[in-house]
Amino acid sequence: MENLVYVRMRHRVQARQDQVVKMRDIAKILGPKSIVRELEEKDVLKVTAEDKNIIIVDLVQLIRGIQELEEDVEIQAVGPAQTIIEVIYEKKKVSWPLFVSVWLLLFIGAAITIMNFHVDVSMQTVHQNLFKIITGREDSKPLLIQIPYSIGLGLGMILFFNHFFRKRFNEEPSPLEVEMFNYQQDLDQYVIMNENKESIRRIDDR
Repeated sequence: MENLVYVRMRHRVQARQDQVVKMRDIAKILGPKSIVRELEEKDVLKVTAEDKNIIIVDLVQLIRGIQELEEDVEIQAVGPAQTIIEVIYEKKKVSWPLFVSVWLLLFIGAAITIMNFHVDVSMQTVHQNLFKIITGREDSKPLLIQIPYSIGLGLGMILFFNHFFRKRFNEEPSPLEVEMFNYQQDLDQYVIMNENKESIRRIDDR
């Protein structure tokens, strides 16, 4: 058991084009220090332009690399069986006209959606009736009800999404973040199944 090595693949890592990815970048390795140091420095692959933006490294590839250096080592795999390498390219500068255009489009779209909802449920009539119940007077524009309602609507959305610009109110994820997380999990699973050469064997493969 002296040469027992534990390997835990990282789920997702980032790399830049032309970067040489080493074992320590894609996996956590535990075992005898002399063996671990040697394994961590072993090159796994070099990111090239042909790799595009996603590379899948399978545990089998890592085991082959370990056995090339240490034939008599015993390997215990823990955790995920693949690592997704996301290739990061230089970000383009933000186009302010495009940013403002998209912001206005989203703002107007959201405003129209809210207004259409209020028309569908006859919110103005509800406010008028509520104002009459509270004050005993009729008013076609019950601002006493509408203004607090509008403020509450905005505050409610801020609290619901747990964000005010970059300010978070607590560590609990917002519903949007949960949905994005689930989407990312499904996307990662799809990529692993379709981009991983070790997961697919076609009839012509030998």
